Amino acid sequence: MANTALPHDHGQTEIEQELSHMPSVDNFQTVADIFKQLGDGSRIRIFWLLCHCEECVINLSSMVQMSSPAVSHHLRQLKAGGLLVSRREGKEVYYKAAETPQAQLLHHMIEDLMEIACPSA
Repeated sequence: MANTALPHDHGQTEIEQELSHMPSVDNFQTVADIFKQLGDGSRIRIFWLLCHCEECVINLSSMVQMSSPAVSHHLRQLKAGGLLVSRREGKEVYYKAAETPQAQLLHHMIEDLMEIACPSA
């Protein structure tokens, strides 16, 4: 938004300067897509676990007490969102959190929010 003049002058010229640096809608959509990945408590829990270990679907299913197909569904979504990576070893596929700034920030954010919102956790 280059040199946007607001229709009402409230004497706040700083915001007009900030508007020239505002990221595009596409940039905000990328952030929204990352947050969509965390729209389910079970998915957040799986992501959090995989920030601390690398694990296969069967073991994850046992850890979170969910069916393997349900866990696989969440893993697919997290992987598609770039938050997880996987590797195959024989017949097993192992998952862990991606070593990206986004995944690391979300991991820290989840832990900080849990501490604030769930102090007895």
